[in-house]
Amino acid sequence: MTDYRKVLRDKKRIVVKIGSSSLQHKSTGDLDYIKLEKLVRELCDIRNQGKDVVLVSSGAIAVGKKAVKPYKGSAKEEASPIAFKQACAAVGQARLMMTYQKLFSEYNQIVAQILMTKNTVVDDLNRYNAHNTFFELLRMGIIPIVNENDTIATYEINVAADNDTLIGDNDTLSAIVSALVEADLLILLSDIDGLYTDDPRCSKDARFIEVVEELTDEYMHMGKASTGSSVGTGGMNTKMTAAQIATSAGTDMVIANSRDVGVLHRILDGENEGTLFVAHKDNAFALAEFVENLHKV
Repeated sequence: MTDYRKVLRDKKRIVVKIGSSSLQHKSTGDLDYIKLEKLVRELCDIRNQGKDVVLVSSGAIAVGKKAVKPYKGSAKEEASPIAFKQACAAVGQARLMMTYQKLFSEYNQIVAQILMTKNTVVDDLNRYNAHNTFFELLRMGIIPIVNENDTIATYEINVAADNDTLIGDNDTLSAIVSALVEADLLILLSDIDGLYTDDPRCSKDARFIEVVEELTDEYMHMGKASTGSSVGTGGMNTKMTAAQIATSAGTDMVIANSRDVGVLHRILDGENEGTLFVAHKDNAFALAEFVENLHKV
């Protein structure tokens, strides 16, 4: 029998996604600098092992909201809530990257920012250029930090899903990035331990699932639209979509709790953390076509 966990020790290209709720103090909404610093240290240590690292990070809108709070009245949030959140994203993305730049520089690690939209993937030339950019950054030992361009793509901030620029959530985005960079492993850090047979906060009979060897319809059905956070946009349903993309593209995926970001090195040491989705590369899987049809009924 294959020991899927031990196989993770040999992964060479890792994408890590961390959600908004994992980056902030629940009581204030301000950034959790201790957790951020630990995350950066973990990623730098993974990079120092000779592995390629990509970080997909949420948090721009939340950080921006805290920054523009004194100007909230003049921004007329109630009159134009989407425009207000887009403005927050523009402010917050710059601040979030500035914070990451400072923290990574403490370990002499260069990072780069990549903001993506749906059109980055579905357009052949854009996808080719993004692929080349990612590969060149990784070849240079640089860690790309990726987010959806929330000032343009508005699905994530509650607009009807008919916008050609959207991807929608960073769970899905991280899986798309994993496919684009041909990653070996995707790790989704969130406020949940992994996949359960039911919502463990509502059902005492919910059973934790350690390994998903094949992503069947039964498992997909378990991915109900529930999340323990009012900050993030991704529930378990988006994580199952991410698993669908990642495993089809040949990438193993782990959902793990971000309570302790040290879980990253434990996962890469082959320890039994979170839920592991085993890759089953589908040569017929078309990333651009899949993304084109996201959110379409």
